[in-house]
Amino acid sequence: MKRVIAIAMQKGGVGKTTTAVNLAASLAATRRRVLLVDLDPQGNSTMGSGVDKAQLTRSSCEVLLGECQLADALVRIEHGAGYTLLPANQDLTAAEVRLLTLPIGRETKLRHALQPRRDDFDVILIDCPPALNMLTVNALVAADSVLIPMQCEYYALEGLSALLSTVEQIRDAANPHLSIEGVLRTMFDPRNNLANEVSAQLITHFGDKVFRTVIPRNIRLAEAPSFGRPALFHDKESRGALAYLALAGEMIRREEEAGGLARVAPTAVAGEGLAPSADTADTGSHGSPTFTGSAGNGAADSVTASAVGEDIVR
Repeated sequence: MKRVIAIAMQKGGVGKTTTAVNLAASLAATRRRVLLVDLDPQGNSTMGSGVDKAQLTRSSCEVLLGECQLADALVRIEHGAGYTLLPANQDLTAAEVRLLTLPIGRETKLRHALQPRRDDFDVILIDCPPALNMLTVNALVAADSVLIPMQCEYYALEGLSALLSTVEQIRDAANPHLSIEGVLRTMFDPRNNLANEVSAQLITHFGDKVFRTVIPRNIRLAEAPSFGRPALFHDKESRGALAYLALAGEMIRREEEAGGLARVAPTAVAGEGLAPSADTADTGSHGSPTFTGSAGNGAADSVTASAVGEDIVR
């Protein structure tokens, strides 16, 4: 893939860190070399990967400030196939303050830090803080694209509008090639009429930029960080883990299609509207849950988690 993807959203609590950690694990399970960059002072991606943020001697703070090389701060995460982590802790707050005092080049620090090691990884994921601050600006300047986790509710729509405005400003000022990787619907409950309505609006406005994969509300996703591991290695049969595997497969297929390498896609699950609730989701022929998008996009807006098979095992 050879891409740097910022996972960003101004509103907190929409699933940025959950997406960052579980997508990193899922892409690593496809035998891709993955680097997860924690750029949030809360250090939740660090803790969710099983690394104690209180014991760090080198982190993304030192890398941003040029006090150490990227390679010296990386931590190998050995869950399953494994991925590499650039950890973070509350020191990042001080780093942001120091960045703001720099007269020039403060928005390109992360891009320059990543540059020497970009070719060592197939994909670099950046977990951004829930704010449009200098840390997020650094992530957007360093990234090729932005993945936007989106809870289907009104306040998240407001945050999405602000983020898109920031993306346009970044394009004009520092990173003209920045694109939208996609909008990911998270913590989705199809029994909620508002969620269905917002989902339909997203599809109408963004079209194919809305991922067909929908991340459901799932207790395994919520409890996995307390065990310091992604959901894929906490409960690989959970609907949350399967959904992120499906997302990884969808991203890979999109990349292959963009490069003219697409194979014949698996048959989409037919049907109208949204799949039943979390407890009553349909199952495919292999017994894996089927997650279906909102009404208005029909069969094209559905993904079967088990359909990822070939991408995951190759």
